[in-house]
Amino acid sequence: MIKKIAVIGTGVIGTGWIIRCLAHNFKVIAYDKDPKLKKKIIEEIRRASPFVKKLFNKKKINLKNFQYVTSLEAALKDADFIQENATENYKIKTKLMNLIGKYAKNNAIISSSSSGLLPTKIYSKCRNPARTMIGHPFNPVYLCPGVEVVAGKKTKTKFLNKANKFYKSISMNPIIVKKELPGYLADRLQEALWREGLHIINEGYATTKDLDRAIEDGPGLRWSLMGTFLTFHLAGGKLGMKHMLEQFGPALKLPWTKLKAPKLSKKLSSRVISGTKLQAKGKSVAMISSIRDEYLVNLQKLRKKYEDKLRK
Repeated sequence: MIKKIAVIGTGVIGTGWIIRCLAHNFKVIAYDKDPKLKKKIIEEIRRASPFVKKLFNKKKINLKNFQYVTSLEAALKDADFIQENATENYKIKTKLMNLIGKYAKNNAIISSSSSGLLPTKIYSKCRNPARTMIGHPFNPVYLCPGVEVVAGKKTKTKFLNKANKFYKSISMNPIIVKKELPGYLADRLQEALWREGLHIINEGYATTKDLDRAIEDGPGLRWSLMGTFLTFHLAGGKLGMKHMLEQFGPALKLPWTKLKAPKLSKKLSSRVISGTKLQAKGKSVAMISSIRDEYLVNLQKLRKKYEDKLRK
């Protein structure tokens, strides 16, 4: 039974996992090298608490369930589930997983928050790789329910099932990826949109604000309920996807998009940085995060009513 969670690495993603697990009454022990980070984590827990409590109908977040340590061994020795959040780098993660495997209990599940690395490779030097996998969340982790679960070649189904059950216990909707591939699912889709957006900005067709509004006021509204494929199914009218493919399929041959990323030149970087700075209108990242969090809570509560109708 999973009772104690170890969160390894306390950046934006790691802190998000801490908040989500605390909101569901799990005991969380967090590890990072810098003892000063504890104060920042607690500040973020307090900032995010109103949104988390509203979304999950909780009266409080119990900080007594939170412990911060600067010893990796101390963080891992009693953990039932380990969520790692180190830098997205094969060398760093492989070395860290070797250490985690040594210190963790033999049956403790080890999951990495990697956003694109292959589990078989990052766990290649980890003891008992049968209990290892990817658990790729979305920011903010404490509010977004999505998590992509990716098994490596040596991962055993029983551990995958336990992880799936755990993620559901903290109000997440796990997607079990059928086989490992770089970038997994959502990030491959996001990357395609990001690259195309950079080309459009680089060639002077639009600003960052224009492109964000193009998604916010169009596809994004539909995607939040039914994604890309069901949305296109409706575009086909009475015959659904069959007619949609017949009508719009030929457009796939048109050179509308450029999958290869443009060179991130100083000029392009400047356009992207200045554009997003203008969009922020002087608001800090913390201020914008709070606005986003309030929106996500209200959106998910609204969406739930329509999801129930759609998925009956």
